[in-house]
Parts: sequence; C-alpha cells; structure tokens
Amino acid sequence: MEAKLITLGIDTFKVALMLALPGLLVGMFIGLAVSIFQATTQINEMTLSFIPKIVGVAIVIILTMPWMLNVMIDFTTEVFNMMPTFVE
Repeated sequence: MEAKLITLGIDTFKVALMLALPGLLVGMFIGLAVSIFQATTQINEMTLSFIPKIVGVAIVIILTMPWMLNVMIDFTTEVFNMMPTFVE
C-alpha cells in the first residue's frame, strides 16, 4: 500500500510538471528574447517584459488547454479508480 501511495505522489508531480512546463518554457524564452532586445537597444524599462510574457503564456495556455484537460481527466480517473485499493 505504501508503494502505491509513493507511486501516486510521483505521478502527481509528473502531471503537475507536464501541465506547467509549456507555460513556463514560453515565459522563459519570451523573457530571454525581451532581455536580449533590451540589452541591445539599451532600453531599461521594467514593464516592457511583462506584457509579452503575459500574452505569450495566455496564448500557450489557450492552445494547450484541450491537451491539459485530457491529462487532468485521465489522472483524476486513475486516482478515483485507485481509491478502493487505499481503503483496506
């Protein structure tokens, strides 16, 4: 039973990482691109990096929402199917 709980915890972290990774990667790459642009043009405006990141992450979340929803539904179904094995 302990092994099943540990496996469930590991799977939870994997699903959380899979769901967060697209938005985080896009935010990181857009932030890097804006930083390079600011360094080359010597524009030191702090608010310049926020709008492109927000727009980029929002677009990625909208585009990956069906996949994210399927991953969450599959994981939730798996957890609900495992519940009877935990109540022994």
